[in-house]
Amino acid sequence: MLNIVMFGAPGSGKGTQSEVLIKTYGLFHISTGDVLRDNIKRGTSLGKTAQEFINKGQLIPDELMVDILASVVDDNKEAAKNGVIFDGFPRTIPQAEALETMLEARGTKVSGVIGLDVPEEILIGRLLNRGKESGRSDDNLETITSRLEVYNNQTSPLKDFYAEKGLLHMVKGTGGAEVVFERVKKVIEAIR
Repeated sequence: MLNIVMFGAPGSGKGTQSEVLIKTYGLFHISTGDVLRDNIKRGTSLGKTAQEFINKGQLIPDELMVDILASVVDDNKEAAKNGVIFDGFPRTIPQAEALETMLEARGTKVSGVIGLDVPEEILIGRLLNRGKESGRSDDNLETITSRLEVYNNQTSPLKDFYAEKGLLHMVKGTGGAEVVFERVKKVIEAIR
């Protein structure tokens, strides 16, 4: 199995690159953002709880996210037989450790971490534009600034965590989506 963690700040292109990886390598995509937005849209108790955190630009509690991901993996074993792309998870070191434990219990592990490196001013521009195009309520300047601050304080330390394990592969995330994918593809081919 090829299990890939897509790592990067909000707006770095994780979702865009994940879509191409799915088509190219037949991987199953788990976007924590999509899973949470689906629950919010359906008005589930998880969705209501998650919305409170999202509205404040905060991260969802670790235990809640790990339980959600474990159930998504278990419910999609056939679709995930070639591997999984984890998009937007883990976001903290405790989540990364919990992901390792969850995957080990299923006889697999993280194959590699692809970090998309994009300057902050470009991230802000991308997210504001996405908010205009998609109507996503969390893509406004105040929430974006808060999300980037949370990323820098809580998520960025994952670089060192995965680098120490030899799993981190940083990729320049600027340029067209096709250009970035060629960089990502080189990493995938090296870790397969």
